[in-house]
Amino acid sequence: MSSPLEHVETAHGRIAYRRDGEGDGLPLVLLQRFRGTIDDWDPDFLAPLAAQRRIIRLDNAGIGGSDGTVPDTVDGMAEVVLSFLDALGLSRVDLMGWSLGGFVAQHVALAAPERIRRLIISGSGPGGVSEGPQPDPRVPGVMAHPKNGAADFLFLFFAPSASSRAAGTASLERLARVEARVPEVTAAAFTAQLKAIGQSPGVRDRLGQFTMPVLVANGAQDVMIPAYRSYVIAQEAPNAKLILYPNAGHGFLFQYAEDFADEVNRFLAGPETTTAAAAHRSDLHQGPTP
Repeated sequence: MSSPLEHVETAHGRIAYRRDGEGDGLPLVLLQRFRGTIDDWDPDFLAPLAAQRRIIRLDNAGIGGSDGTVPDTVDGMAEVVLSFLDALGLSRVDLMGWSLGGFVAQHVALAAPERIRRLIISGSGPGGVSEGPQPDPRVPGVMAHPKNGAADFLFLFFAPSASSRAAGTASLERLARVEARVPEVTAAAFTAQLKAIGQSPGVRDRLGQFTMPVLVANGAQDVMIPAYRSYVIAQEAPNAKLILYPNAGHGFLFQYAEDFADEVNRFLAGPETTTAAAAHRSDLHQGPTP
């Protein structure tokens, strides 16, 4: 059963969110993928996270249960997230983004690093990566389908092996059992999200500015955002750890739901890192200024 749908008023309209788990520590805020809503997180992934901490998942403006207009820039989406945190009185959180949500999470962390204790970037990249493996050429056509069915989902999110596709089918079945779902992403919202992705210059040249610990993860066979782009983040951010899952694609976090949730929980339970120490590491990573 889904947790109750809640709303909070922000400068960008009324934002929908759900809260799971309990505890007094900082909440983990989840940012969803392109064309996804707060009800597209696999319950098998949410449960082990919520067993140890508070989880808050939101729909960005104009998505799912939220009012307002979908921003047509990634920076605009990040502004919605910060406005949402303001509305809930959350001065500091842990933040995780998946896919498009991973891009947004990076923009949030760069815009307000003092508000993000730890950052998790899943199935995403920094943008501006022209070298290395490229997305499967079939991806744009499949993504553009008016409605992505099971075959599209399995192609986009899972590896071609029988075991990975079986894991994908099981995830789809779990998601189908989620009750009282928010509305699906509209055609207009889909178009605005595409525009934001297409015109984003990326943040690769700013990865050295991350002052918080960063966990980066992906499936080794991601056809949409190749795993090399996750490696770039881990290579160029000063305090990043990379995890790649074998025989898995973009939806690795649902294929390996328990394992990745355990990794997230361990990462978030790690010792506090001071801003000064992280900034010092950033200086060392970037090298001396001429």
